[in-house]
Amino acid sequence: MTKNCPIVSIFIPFLNHPFTKKSMFNLILFGPPGSGKGTQSEKLIQQYGLKHLSTGDLLRSEIAQQTPLGKEAQQYMDQGQLVPDAVVIGMISSAIDQHAGVKGFLFDGFPRTAAQAAALDQLLEAKNTSISLMLALEVSEPELVQRLMKRGETSGRSDDTNEQIISARITEYHNKTTAVADYYRQFDKVKMVQGEGSIDEIFQGLCKEINDKL
Repeated sequence: MTKNCPIVSIFIPFLNHPFTKKSMFNLILFGPPGSGKGTQSEKLIQQYGLKHLSTGDLLRSEIAQQTPLGKEAQQYMDQGQLVPDAVVIGMISSAIDQHAGVKGFLFDGFPRTAAQAAALDQLLEAKNTSISLMLALEVSEPELVQRLMKRGETSGRSDDTNEQIISARITEYHNKTTAVADYYRQFDKVKMVQGEGSIDEIFQGLCKEINDKL
């Protein structure tokens, strides 16, 4: 988890690391719990040759490898504090540099706030690239509840079997997504995609929006 911090403190350290991948296609994919975002992410990564970039995975990897950023993150976590945005942005910067030859990145779990979106934009600009598109899967709440309750029958997750908890998770998702979507709407980079239908139908809807941007 992350917390907000002043954007200016995030941006400056990366100015001396030019990046020449202006043609990269960088995608943010949002979807509420039960939307099938994970399945669609895998299909998009395979279809377009993108590198999956999950902040949760980055945190675990940096901590396991005992990198300076990983040690810093661990210190915050040991104190019961949220890992600051600046540390997470540093991990994203490192990941981008390590995979400089990829066609683009699919961002998962970040950004979650408008401040984080602005910080990410500043980082990517310093690397001569940018977010190309934000896609958000739209699924009605009754459909999401039904999907999650059904998943809960086999997943063993308690938060998939309690309808009140499910509704709270969906509300939290919309609250976070709205702020990020509003930020990217300034730049005409947001597209909502119907998330109800077959896996292939939803995938075709996502691909249509991506292909229109390529």
